[in-house]
Amino acid sequence: MVATHKAVRGLAALGSSLALVLVGLAVPAAAEPETPVAYRSASTVTRADSLGFDTCTAPSLAALKAWKGTSPYRVVNMYFGGNNRGCSQPNLTAAWVRDASAMGWKLLPTYFGYQPYCMRGDKPNRYTAANATSRGNSDATDAVAKAKALGMRSGSALYADVEHYDRTDSACRTAVRRYVSAWTKTLHSSGYLAGVYVHQDSGLRDLSDSYTSTTYARPDAVWMARWDGNASLSGWPTAPNSHWAADQRAKQYRGDHDETWGGVKINIDSDAIEAPVATVARTYRVTSSTSLNARSGPSTSYPVVRAHAPGSSLSVVCQGTGQKVGPTTVWDRLTTGAWVSDYYVSTPSSTGFTRSLPRCIYPGQVTTDSLNARTGPGVSYPTTGSPLRRGSLAAVMCQKAGSRTGTTSVWNKLRDGRWVSDYYVSNRSNRSWSAPVPRCL
Repeated sequence: MVATHKAVRGLAALGSSLALVLVGLAVPAAAEPETPVAYRSASTVTRADSLGFDTCTAPSLAALKAWKGTSPYRVVNMYFGGNNRGCSQPNLTAAWVRDASAMGWKLLPTYFGYQPYCMRGDKPNRYTAANATSRGNSDATDAVAKAKALGMRSGSALYADVEHYDRTDSACRTAVRRYVSAWTKTLHSSGYLAGVYVHQDSGLRDLSDSYTSTTYARPDAVWMARWDGNASLSGWPTAPNSHWAADQRAKQYRGDHDETWGGVKINIDSDAIEAPVATVARTYRVTSSTSLNARSGPSTSYPVVRAHAPGSSLSVVCQGTGQKVGPTTVWDRLTTGAWVSDYYVSTPSSTGFTRSLPRCIYPGQVTTDSLNARTGPGVSYPTTGSPLRRGSLAAVMCQKAGSRTGTTSVWNKLRDGRWVSDYYVSNRSNRSWSAPVPRCL
């Protein structure tokens, strides 16, 4: 990909504000570097922790099926847009995204748009320091539209490809930072996480140098290219381990080469991935003998918003914890944003979580250098585990009232069961609840 590329808090911008108001959402506060994500109700962040591969043209479903059972890879990238994308994508449709996800693949969406004017290569569409912000905004807007059309839901991480460039040009370094900041803020206002693909000696170095800058919004994840055969996600020479420290890193550790699995040969780059990827709904059916009520929250105390007939299909985005129904406390969040008890859904387990479905989480970046996590929602509870670093994604599952910290009494329960004050997590409010995060029971 690198060598040839196979293929206070201020007001949001007026257009974004109007769009959010029109869909009934509170306008998130905007502050660099930790801008909040305006998650939609039917959303979650999906994380990958495995090896992956990227290739110019999205492989056929038959090829993915052959590789799924035989290769070490569990994530595949896809170049889903951008005016510098070089390869045709005959396979890349909403059906491909749906079926590849149902097959068990996690998807790493890559957008190959405008490039810095000092890029080392011959891609024609480039930006300067003067127009980098507008290019970042327009690329992100287009990326969101294309992601939605392919079925990648709010909470998906979309990765802007920033190819290797000449760092001796200071104006070009500024251009890259402006582009990535605009990319990040526009994606966040649309409900998506912002990732970037960068070279270790240019983009990674510059974004790491501006990690705490109040001038630029910080992306949520970095995918770094260094073809040294080492898949480690720590000890990088141009970014300290404290930057993008919580499942926010991927590394392209081997470049162009052929691999054959299940009798199918593909030319790929190899990646190690512990980072957010695409969120794609999966289809199950209602197993109850009577209509299944979908509710506005994960408990029978919430209002019914719709009833689903026995045997009907349900599009499930993620799973969370709620009121116990039968032997399980698992509830499923649907593409409508409503919740149903998993006890009456044809997921593989009727007693616990389904491994192939993500947990419902709504991460925000940590806004302080070191955030203590506790065993309960208040400072009277003991600290537990390692503190969260600035810029880490706090994997928020639900919120509950606790001891007051700063301007809020809201506390966040994390995916690992620990608690942090919401005051130090960038989301829609540091004074009150942040939809669509559910309340903890």
